[in-house]
Amino acid sequence: MDYSRFDIAGLVLVTPKRHGDERGWFSEVFREDSFRRTAGDVQFVQHNHSYSKPKGTVRGLHFQLAPKAQGKLVRCPRGRVLDVAVDLRTSSPTYGSHVAVELSAANGQQLWVPAGFAHGFCTLEEDCELAYMVTNYYSPEHDRGLRWNDPALGIDWPVSEADAILSPKDTRQLLLAELGAVFA
Repeated sequence: MDYSRFDIAGLVLVTPKRHGDERGWFSEVFREDSFRRTAGDVQFVQHNHSYSKPKGTVRGLHFQLAPKAQGKLVRCPRGRVLDVAVDLRTSSPTYGSHVAVELSAANGQQLWVPAGFAHGFCTLEEDCELAYMVTNYYSPEHDRGLRWNDPALGIDWPVSEADAILSPKDTRQLLLAELGAVFA
């Protein structure tokens, strides 16, 4: 596995190696030993899988408050998505900054999003699936969100506001300036 870091501390792009021949390929998508050497002492407790049918579906930007904050290792086993992580750690020099990467079945890459970040994605084609392992169980009372199209974030989404397909919940999320200090 190859691990690449970003200018925003904590985020890691994971690129599993694929071993192939005329029949196809094989890949280890997770190795605890090498992942822990890169990301730290991480333990996954839940594995989630989502499906989005239409192109232009936006999910997020979601996070959970402490003590139920979640780290997420995200991959796209079907389709292509623009995957986004926003730094919500108020003590971080990159507070409010984001990373956006294309995850796809073709590239096999994964994004490690530690606790302290909001996470979301936009489908770049129809019939996309995301699979992600998380470090804490889902907790409705700790579930929060950040508005996907907040101008303060400067995210270059591949869909216009008019064409984005969102849940009612995601249309009502707070702006960054309204969040307050959700992570130290």
